[in-house]
Amino acid sequence: MKGITFQHTKGEGLHIGIVQARWNNEYTDSLTQACVDALNTCGVQQEDIIVTQVPGSYEVVRGAKYMIEEKKVDAVIAIGVLIKGETMHFEYISDAVSKGLMDLNIAYDIPVIFGVLTCLTEEQARERSVGEKNHGGGWGMSAVEMARLIKNGD
Repeated sequence: MKGITFQHTKGEGLHIGIVQARWNNEYTDSLTQACVDALNTCGVQQEDIIVTQVPGSYEVVRGAKYMIEEKKVDAVIAIGVLIKGETMHFEYISDAVSKGLMDLNIAYDIPVIFGVLTCLTEEQARERSVGEKNHGGGWGMSAVEMARLIKNGD
């Protein structure tokens, strides 16, 4: 069984940014809500969670950079859903977003959580974003753990 346990989920005092793509919003809305719920469970106050929407997953990278530079957050969660179609578009966008978010992780001392589902089918997207297999909660907890690591060294 795959799974993860989280070690440092005390989110009191943290400021967390979420950048959500509106493209495939039937999935990204659910992921974002699960993420916010997890942050609240960890003790992050609602007023310390900034949610910004951008048109699509490609724009999530620039939105995350904005959060880091302008909103002074302790972590950013980048949320998007890419579903493969009939052209190479999926591959180009998936690669660009992955590289862009990694570059932000390296360039800044702020954790950027990769919350972009890259799915081959609508069914895969639905399975990972709605219901009990929703990945958003894990992304929220990852943001808290990584923010604590960077802030406190623990």
